[in-house]
Amino acid sequence: QVQLVESGGGLVQAGGSLRVSCTTSGRALLATTYDMGWYRQVPGKEREFVGEITWNNDKTNYADSVKGRFTISRANRTTVFLEMNSLNPGDAGVYYCAAGRALIRPEGVRYWGQGIQVTVSS
Repeated sequence: QVQLVESGGGLVQAGGSLRVSCTTSGRALLATTYDMGWYRQVPGKEREFVGEITWNNDKTNYADSVKGRFTISRANRTTVFLEMNSLNPGDAGVYYCAAGRALIRPEGVRYWGQGIQVTVSS
């Protein structure tokens, strides 16, 4: 059974920074054979792509809205980070860790985390 567990969310002031983590379990090879990434969602809107890192760490891809402010990296085979800087209220939402292929499309996501709340105060 594959599990993706997010941690590190919370409340931050506008202009601040926050790092969320995603730890995988259930399959030791999951983080090395799947692309990993992040989506976010606010009430009443569809889940939107934030960014991804390829399984071999050779490429990252970000949504235009976060490019230059957010960074995705891997700590090891089972943990992925999303570093968020210069946060604004528009970045608030539930952030979901995702694993699969070509994560820029929701159809590419094979596994989802349970989501973690990020709140940005103005």
